[in-house]
Amino acid sequence: MNNYRYEDEVHTDPIGYRTDEGSEFHRAVNAPGPREVGRSRAQRRQDLEAKRRKRRGRTVGLALGLIVVLAVAGVGYFVFDRFTGGPGGPEDFASGTAGPSVVVRVHPGDTAEQIGADAVDKGVVASTGAFMSAAVQNSSISAVQPGYYLLPSHVPASEAVAALVDPAARVGSVVISEGRQLHDSSDVNTEAVKKGIYTLLSEASCIDTTGSGTPTCISYEDFNAAGAAEDSSTLGVPDWAAERVSTVPDRDRQLEGLISAGSWDFDPTASPTDILAQLVSESAETYESTGILTAGANSGLDPYQTLVAASLVERESLPQDFSKVARVIINRLAEPQKLEFDSTVNYALDTTEVATTDLDRATVTPWNTYAMEGLPATPIASPSVGAVEAVEAPADGDWLYFVTINTAGETLFTRSYDEHLANIGKVEDGFLESGR
Repeated sequence: MNNYRYEDEVHTDPIGYRTDEGSEFHRAVNAPGPREVGRSRAQRRQDLEAKRRKRRGRTVGLALGLIVVLAVAGVGYFVFDRFTGGPGGPEDFASGTAGPSVVVRVHPGDTAEQIGADAVDKGVVASTGAFMSAAVQNSSISAVQPGYYLLPSHVPASEAVAALVDPAARVGSVVISEGRQLHDSSDVNTEAVKKGIYTLLSEASCIDTTGSGTPTCISYEDFNAAGAAEDSSTLGVPDWAAERVSTVPDRDRQLEGLISAGSWDFDPTASPTDILAQLVSESAETYESTGILTAGANSGLDPYQTLVAASLVERESLPQDFSKVARVIINRLAEPQKLEFDSTVNYALDTTEVATTDLDRATVTPWNTYAMEGLPATPIASPSVGAVEAVEAPADGDWLYFVTINTAGETLFTRSYDEHLANIGKVEDGFLESGR
């Protein structure tokens, strides 16, 4: 036999190591890339595995990048679709098809989408998307305040938004000043009429839904009738006032003082009962926030008595003297001593004057504190929060008398009746004279 092997035999190098494919020599010679000298086979295997992981990482990173791009594109399309209704645009009404106007409410904190949803429900616009698209193109939308707005129905969204931002569209908005009564009153000297709360509400309820130029209103009489309902629970009267309200001698006056001073918004399409119930219940929350439910610990008055006394403070003094007048009321009630306030005489007459006549002061009514001891049957006006707080925490003092001596509102306080008479002598000429 010769000394050579056939091709299928194992090959070796000249010193006898194997060199065939799969041998250590073959793998070392044919390994891709340069090799570090002196590294073990285990270390080289770790290097190869690290390279494989790096290649897999690049592949995964490219895949994730593609996913992010697709996601961003999807969000962009979603936003585009929400605002425009897709490539064809959102559903919108055509111009010139306006219907009767309707009332839309803007709540505190409402977004354009929420306003648009209400506008869709009321038939103002065809879709929320159309409203939102028009809203983002009208910068005045950011100035719209919470309240009620009269908007035409079945109009393009751009017209609806333009109508909404017009201040003239706001309806059902009314300001009730401190010391305002439910009913109109007149000044004895000037004969000027001071509008009552029911008149103010009637005027604020007027809306023209047809565009005829002739608005419809809830009348003064309608508000007065609703406010005189025997079941006061339908009018939002709080529990702490319900018993006293049920015994008011004049039903027309049973809500006196229960509608607080302030700025109000109401739906003019609601019933007069619902409107009054809203104002009374929200006013109760305002009064309760002052601590009226627990203030009796300081004043000795229950919540309703506190409201009555606060209305006297409001009508008898200026804010700088509120706490002193509140103390006079509490001191006189404790004596007991008649309050003898001209404001209570005026209330039953629906008139206003600084001084009253002897005849009027002698006329017995459930409100005339010259003719009876104690507080009037009801508040005589809507007190301010400041007046309520003054009764809840009156100033320290032993005063029983006070008199305002001039048109600037300067008021003198004393416990002595003789000193009070002397203070009356300081009244400016004509200030306390009746106009009758």
